[in-house]
Amino acid sequence: MRDRVGGLTFWSATPNANFDIQVHSCPKTSRTYVTTSYNDPTPVAPGQRLTTAPMTMKVRKAVFPAAGLGTRFLPATKAQPKEMLPIVDKPIIQYGVEEAMASGCDQIVIITGRGKQSIEDHFDVSYELEKMLEERGKHDLLKIVHSISDMMHVAYVRQKEALGLGHAVLMARELVGDEPFAVLLADDVIDNPVPALKQMVNVFNEKQCSIIAAQVVEGKMISSYGVFDAQPAQGFNGRLFEIRNMVEKPKYEEAPSNLAVIGRYILTPGIFECLARIQAGAGGELQLTDGMRMLLKKEKMYAYVYEGKRYDTGDKLGFLKATVEFALKRSDLGGPFREYLKSLNL
Repeated sequence: MRDRVGGLTFWSATPNANFDIQVHSCPKTSRTYVTTSYNDPTPVAPGQRLTTAPMTMKVRKAVFPAAGLGTRFLPATKAQPKEMLPIVDKPIIQYGVEEAMASGCDQIVIITGRGKQSIEDHFDVSYELEKMLEERGKHDLLKIVHSISDMMHVAYVRQKEALGLGHAVLMARELVGDEPFAVLLADDVIDNPVPALKQMVNVFNEKQCSIIAAQVVEGKMISSYGVFDAQPAQGFNGRLFEIRNMVEKPKYEEAPSNLAVIGRYILTPGIFECLARIQAGAGGELQLTDGMRMLLKKEKMYAYVYEGKRYDTGDKLGFLKATVEFALKRSDLGGPFREYLKSLNL
């Protein structure tokens, strides 16, 4: 049974249980004290144990590591963040933020670094631009601009040095607190009617433990990914696997499976203690995979093969594929752009 008094929620063992709440004020210290007494007239048989209802964890916060230098896109990223490169007319990172919103997250934490100011500006209010659009009667564009700044609450943490993905996630510890959270790598843009993270949240709501996105990768390309050693788990149409271990970029012949780690994670707060304890690797970097391996010794973890098409927009060819295919899906661009592509002498 659940009783709610003021802003507090109490779980009791039986329907007949009652809480007596008293509030006391101390005039000397101006502090308020709350005392409670518990009364449950329900008889308890010898050997019977009273239990409290378990609290169901919910995923409300999403972390975006965005402090990388984007060297694969030089010289374009010399003076602008790679996360702000547009796919058609929308920055890469906005696709990820919209996915997090559609998956039930209402708080975004972006880990930034030097030269990333434009990310903050993008999700902030732009008074001069909005005033100009309003004065010129461009209400459709004004609505688009408002929709970006009104998306949700966004907080930023500055990562002074790029010390690995694990270090970037650890930087979010104070803002995330003691609750599960999502990590999205903006480079991985995943297109599907039901967002990939939403699919993972559905799994998390049932399993209540860490869920990592997986993709089937055939052939020697598997050596470019972290790879799961996992066994099939029940439910979710054969897409769920219980993780036994993870191997970072193994040789093709030594890969434990064809299930690759993809840039979507739902992690329990225990990951922070693990990341704080692991040893830094080459270049002083903390690897998220090492932290997850340590967490795996304490908690169950699952890999989920999401539904959807993934574009690696951190790769030039992947970026071009995403741009072309997203443009073809646009009602305002798809037709003319398709005709243009047909006219090319390829």
